[in-house]
Amino acid sequence: MNPLDASWLFVDSQRTPMHVGALAIFSLPDDVSPDFIKNLFLHLRSPAGFVPPFNLRLKQPRLKLISSRLMPSWEEDPNIDLDYHLRHSALPQPGGERELGVLVSRLHSHPLDFARPLWECHIIEGLANSRFALYMKMHHSLVDGVGGMRMLSRLLSPDDTAMNLPPPWAVGTGEKKRIARDAGPSWQQLADQAREQARHVPSIGRAIADSWKETLQNTHPELGVPFRAPRSILNRKVSAQRRFATQYYDLARMRTLAKRAKVTLNDVFLGLCAMALRRYLLELNALPSEPLTAGLPVSVRPAGDPGAGNAISFIIANLHTHIADPLERLALIRDSTQKAKARFQTLPKEAITAYTSLFMAPFMLQLMTGMGGLMRPMFNVTISNVPGPDQTLYFNGARMDQMYPVSLLSHGQAINITVVSYAGQFNVGYTGCRDTLPHMQRMAVYTGEALVELEALLGINAS
Repeated sequence: MNPLDASWLFVDSQRTPMHVGALAIFSLPDDVSPDFIKNLFLHLRSPAGFVPPFNLRLKQPRLKLISSRLMPSWEEDPNIDLDYHLRHSALPQPGGERELGVLVSRLHSHPLDFARPLWECHIIEGLANSRFALYMKMHHSLVDGVGGMRMLSRLLSPDDTAMNLPPPWAVGTGEKKRIARDAGPSWQQLADQAREQARHVPSIGRAIADSWKETLQNTHPELGVPFRAPRSILNRKVSAQRRFATQYYDLARMRTLAKRAKVTLNDVFLGLCAMALRRYLLELNALPSEPLTAGLPVSVRPAGDPGAGNAISFIIANLHTHIADPLERLALIRDSTQKAKARFQTLPKEAITAYTSLFMAPFMLQLMTGMGGLMRPMFNVTISNVPGPDQTLYFNGARMDQMYPVSLLSHGQAINITVVSYAGQFNVGYTGCRDTLPHMQRMAVYTGEALVELEALLGINAS
């Protein structure tokens, strides 16, 4: 297990479970049998077998060695209880978006069982307008956003007549290699990895040093840098209970806005989030005088890599929430992200894993020591943009209408905003702490109203 994968296990706790999820909403096929959901569930309960990462559980160390605790590894579970991992639920009437959100919030609040493979799948029927939903969660040590989207693409089909598609756990990542039950990282492998990373110490050191120099000296206040984020209600301790809200927009509409503003699509997303956060905090009389910053996960997964494990790094963007003018703020966000990306791109690809581990070490240390939510945050909010499938997909004839990410929270990070693109849609999932942030669902509404306001300021007729 690489250090980044293992770190999500180290910081997992009852109040901060480190699993991520996805919510997919499907429409039933035309002329559907009344037993469609029943038959679908029976089909899912009859897998041809389990493949990585669905058949992997944490290897329990036989000896209490420091190396066993610091270097966790996976083993194949030969006796997976599918009745535990696969659940069937139904929404109370009227089966609307609110009822679905309440159920997903509750399901996402429950931690995974570490004695089993770290995933669950829930089929949810009773959604209005002949629809049903699939909610799946998996521990972040097994999957990141891009890896999860690639798994989903292998599960579904662009052909609406394709039937008897295999369940997710029979498809997995598509990796052919299997993990030997008693295999763990050898000291020779660790030594080889250490020597490889040592070659890049100078470039990593320069990047880390530059980042901390700007933090200490405030030489570039327009940049987002570690621990310059102000304290806010977004960065308090969190409870175990979650709230989940969604919004979706037309992707072409977002691209039109980006083109008119001469920024990237992701800059537009950050700008909308900044507008919504500023309004939300102003209403609570809790907007810091210093600008909020955002931690942005960046995928470093090679194009042909079939794995689902973590292949991400981070940059920090300044959201400039202290500025009232939305257009001025958006231009400054663009400058901040451009400079952050430029620094990141100077690193050799082979050094990114080590850079990420060192860069995020203070953040992980806060969580492991219980200081998260008590000290100045490394950044105020995580905002992530994950590319998804660009065509309409089906599962055994049922069309996937929308797909939303459901993310994780930690002490000091009480809200996560993640977007997934799908078939011309821009689907945003808001995961927040039920107790720390009052009326968190307003963030979703405010983001939509921010989009309308930004279009008006740029002279775009959205109709």
